[in-house]
Amino acid sequence: MLPFSIELRPGLPLAEQVVFAVKKAVVSGQLQVGDKFPSVRQLSQELRINPNTAHKVVAALVSENVLISTPAVGTIVAAPVAGSRRERSALLGAELERIIVEAKKFGFSLADVQAAVTDHWRKLSEPSKS
Repeated sequence: MLPFSIELRPGLPLAEQVVFAVKKAVVSGQLQVGDKFPSVRQLSQELRINPNTAHKVVAALVSENVLISTPAVGTIVAAPVAGSRRERSALLGAELERIIVEAKKFGFSLADVQAAVTDHWRKLSEPSKS
């Protein structure tokens, strides 16, 4: 069984969906620093996805410093990368811009977006119910 939950949706790239699910599991506490991550083979079998896609997922998570891969230990959840507030904010720039464009397209106000962000922040901050 996978240490994170995911509901795959048609029309969205599989690798992106899995990467997002893993990141969400990390920030919500479902996956903790040092937890062992499934192998590419296990990931592809459990999700019924192509092994190349599973490899792409693991490679993306390693390159984004969400996972660490070592020959002796395997792949584990990495500790958050430290950086200045400006550097960390810059990492969110493209994602925030995408959210803001979509919100404006649908006519949401700044207050609506802030309320939605607050709601989602709280949901992810609640202790995991395992």
